[in-house]
Amino acid sequence: MSESIRPMATAKPHAFHQKLRLFGYGACALAGCLWGTGFYFGRLALDEMAVEHMVLYRFLFACLGLLPVILVHGSRYGFRMRLNAHEIKLLLIASGLGIPVQFLVQFHGLTMTTVSHAALMVGAMPVLLAASAALFTGERLDRFGWILLFLSTSGAALVTLGGHRAPSGHGQPSLTGDLLILSSLVTSLAWILLSKKLMENHLPLAITVYTVFSGTAMLALVVAAESAWATLTHHAFAPMPFAHVSPRAWIALAASGVLCTATTTLLWNWGIHHVPASRAGVFLNIEPALGSALGVELLGEHLGPYAWIGGLLILGAALALTARSGASHPEFASEDAS
Repeated sequence: MSESIRPMATAKPHAFHQKLRLFGYGACALAGCLWGTGFYFGRLALDEMAVEHMVLYRFLFACLGLLPVILVHGSRYGFRMRLNAHEIKLLLIASGLGIPVQFLVQFHGLTMTTVSHAALMVGAMPVLLAASAALFTGERLDRFGWILLFLSTSGAALVTLGGHRAPSGHGQPSLTGDLLILSSLVTSLAWILLSKKLMENHLPLAITVYTVFSGTAMLALVVAAESAWATLTHHAFAPMPFAHVSPRAWIALAASGVLCTATTTLLWNWGIHHVPASRAGVFLNIEPALGSALGVELLGEHLGPYAWIGGLLILGAALALTARSGASHPEFASEDAS
């Protein structure tokens, strides 16, 4: 009897893990959809305030959005983590790179380019994430994967070179802006991989809360330091706006903080805790597709021929990576082997 029961006992955990993996992919997909609106909401707020103030407001709203999570799940699961010195260092690096560095660079780039251009640049992220996972976490990347990485990088280069050589005003792409967006992707990769490393031993919810709150504190210090430096050097630096911010900008800030930051970070961290990071990255494709559509349709932006060709290369490479990873011989095999 024990032999007949044993297959059923092993089947249930397998089905449970399959369901968890399915929900993990779903969480990553929903995060990609919400992230796709981030540049659009950011552009609306940037019409009325500086980059530093917009990003700080965004993360203050994100912290407010995480308070219900802390109140509901904090007492149930406990968010007190026993981090060793190495883990504390990883958490602080992930928080610093993932919030003040990434977002300040990214949205300074957005002020120098268009929403649609910026969104297409983010389309290189899935293949870059797959390559980073191969280099730093041991997931194997075969020749086909490296070809896809080359095509995606070429697409990013076409999108970048399709911009003007210098900032040409609001609503126009520029080489500088596109390069800043591309640079912010590197810090985003570091945040994803470091967070996944921390979540091997700690709850995704706890890692999310600690990362967002510590990163927001770092961001506030950066903004305060910039303001103090501007005062000492007699440079213009506007105070943080409040009374004259329009309802449209407040709604955009709240949406970008609660939906595009707090909710997406919770969904993404929970998702990549249950699925390989290299495969989950494909759902980041939703962001450039939706972001470009919003830029063209709602902001009246225009994509040149190089941007269209580059965007197709970026998205095509990422879609091919997904199809390949779901086949019988995926280029990333180490996580499934366990």
